[in-house]
Amino acid sequence: RQQKWKSSVSTQAKMPPCDFVPEKYESYPYERMQKIREQNIAPSLRTYYKKPLLLHQGHMQWLFDHEGRRYLDLFAGIVTVSVGHCHPKVTMATQKQLARLWHTTNIYMYPPIHEYAEKLTSLFPDPLKVVYLTNSGSEANDLAMFMARLHTQNFDIISLRGAYHGGSPYALGLTSLTPYKHGVANGFGCTTTMLPDVFRGPWGGSHCRDSPVQTVRKCSCIEGVCLAKDQYIEQFKDTLITSVPKAVAGFIAEPIQGVNGAVQYPRNFLKEAYQLIRERGGLCISDEVQTGFGRTGSHFWGFQTHGVVPDIVTLAKGIGNGFPMAAVVTTKEIASSLAQNLHFNTFGGNPLACVVGAAVLDAIEEDGLQKNSEDVGTYMLLELAKLRDKFEIVGDVRGKGLMIGVEMVTDKDSQRPLPAEEINQIWEDCKDMGVLIGRGGLYSQTFRIKPPMCITKRDVDFAVEVFHTALQRHMERAA
Repeated sequence: RQQKWKSSVSTQAKMPPCDFVPEKYESYPYERMQKIREQNIAPSLRTYYKKPLLLHQGHMQWLFDHEGRRYLDLFAGIVTVSVGHCHPKVTMATQKQLARLWHTTNIYMYPPIHEYAEKLTSLFPDPLKVVYLTNSGSEANDLAMFMARLHTQNFDIISLRGAYHGGSPYALGLTSLTPYKHGVANGFGCTTTMLPDVFRGPWGGSHCRDSPVQTVRKCSCIEGVCLAKDQYIEQFKDTLITSVPKAVAGFIAEPIQGVNGAVQYPRNFLKEAYQLIRERGGLCISDEVQTGFGRTGSHFWGFQTHGVVPDIVTLAKGIGNGFPMAAVVTTKEIASSLAQNLHFNTFGGNPLACVVGAAVLDAIEEDGLQKNSEDVGTYMLLELAKLRDKFEIVGDVRGKGLMIGVEMVTDKDSQRPLPAEEINQIWEDCKDMGVLIGRGGLYSQTFRIKPPMCITKRDVDFAVEVFHTALQRHMERAA
């Protein structure tokens, strides 16, 4: 019966033009691809949508499926395509290097690793000037934990609830989302503390976050005072007093939580938390896997938006625009702790990865993508906030730059998460109208919007109109 239902809402949303013509799809038929997926690909690698997309080609902010249908990609391969699918500058640099040298190993010197190390670390404040290159974010966070423990000679590391820091057995202890937790022993020496979520948490008000859009909660705080922040810091102190030894190895946090749905903390929370950790001999780790490379708009790195300088920074995803690479950036002193013994990475910092990484940094600068993230992201946040004011089920709109979360609720008073089947319908509707968005949050109740940073205001108008139509259809269905 569900299938026969027809909406009286028709969308006028017109997809912005694109002069790129994809190649003709010539691989296996869709059914055969599905069969291979079922038989030969590990079932833990799940697909999105009732009828999974078979994507064939990408160009900047656009993706094309096997039938040539075009989609606006607002999820960027899980916040990974930073400068645009198959960006011509990055593609050209990669092709050139492919013909020159793919791989030797970093026991030899070759130009790309030195050129890239200098270029990347020049974007960091002192003393963050030493880089160790790896292949994935989980690997980078794993290594950051290892370095913190070696350097401090302490063991315990604190992370925030709702955090995602990777799926390796070591990093899984820091990851604090049930769907990623497997029933095996992990996380020895890892402790979680209360997430300072000013929308869903016990405290929050109307001035807490560094975002063009605040929560609908009211508060009586005067300028420069944040009672919610004070309460969350008390909870942080409580964890330090009750759950860990007097000396700790470190604290890790994303400047804005990614997988948990662009959750932002009150201003100055991280600054005070860092101070408390350092008083106990610990190192502060900033996980910039999703927030780095200008995505927040106002700054190149997410930690800069909090006015802090971490001891270790981890990078991945957008670092290579989709090429598998990652990095740990730290001080010479901390990096030296790892040099007491051998710690080797075969593929980390290979010539190909370093050339890709350098071309991505050039593209961000030449295309003005940090500024674009700020302008287009702010525009999108304010447009989405209008939908929050119009629809009871849009509980919260938040974020900074092109790191955006839209949290769905049954109603604004109870803040109960909108049930999965209702979220699914809205999400599928958006896809059918040509817009791909991500999902996140503890209950998968938050739409994650983190597009390639080359997106335009015209694309935003189209996307917001599509989302608006999907919400209206949902209201009709409910009625």
